[in-house]
Amino acid sequence: MQTITFIGNGNMALSIAKGLKDKYKLEVVGRDMQKLDQFESTLGIALEKHLMQNFSIEGKRLLLCVKPANIFEVGKLFHGKAKVLYSVLAGTTLEKLRSSISTHAVVRTMPNLAASVGKSITTLTGDTTFKEEAEILLGTVGTTRWLSSEKEIDIATALAGSGPAYLALIAEAFGDGAVKQGLKREDAMAIMRGLFAGFGDLIQDMHPALLKDAVMSPGGTTAAGYGALEDATVRSACIQAIQSAYEKAKELA
Repeated sequence: MQTITFIGNGNMALSIAKGLKDKYKLEVVGRDMQKLDQFESTLGIALEKHLMQNFSIEGKRLLLCVKPANIFEVGKLFHGKAKVLYSVLAGTTLEKLRSSISTHAVVRTMPNLAASVGKSITTLTGDTTFKEEAEILLGTVGTTRWLSSEKEIDIATALAGSGPAYLALIAEAFGDGAVKQGLKREDAMAIMRGLFAGFGDLIQDMHPALLKDAVMSPGGTTAAGYGALEDATVRSACIQAIQSAYEKAKELA
């Protein structure tokens, strides 16, 4: 069984670890042993835990999950040369990763929070010699898509990486709208969750425009609500959200 070494123990690391724990041996490296113990407890399995200072990465498969701003500082704490570095850091280029941490190969990955339930859509790019391994590794937490450039993965970060937050805003707003009209909060939330669950399956096989047309009857309730969304420029706001997040990813780089 291969060992995956997590560098960092935040929310994304935990989400991915939940998907990997049954198929890989895991170890985690961090700055605070108490937080590493909490990581292990939450994950529910025994882990090898190490502090970063003087940690040997020789020949290891690393999964880098620290904050992008900390990469240079973290890299100075290690010795040895990793076999491959898989990074989930938004906006952190392959060049910056190679210059920060000694490794034979680098693959940038961008999973999202749905990794914790095995439903992430994870985009990948980097050293093609590890393309197949990367797809298998990250495929344990959902589906993967290999992209041909770093520009594309930065755009994908804006869409898939940040997307759960955007959809959470929409979900909350829909629930609030139903409550405003008189539906009990508990009922509104249950119906909203059912809506998203069903939509997730439908959108796999239908173009969004065709799905919309299948629901919208002439002069009906859906048409009235859809018109309100267009009047509020929701479409434009969604497009702008992707642009703003992409520009932030470039800024991080």
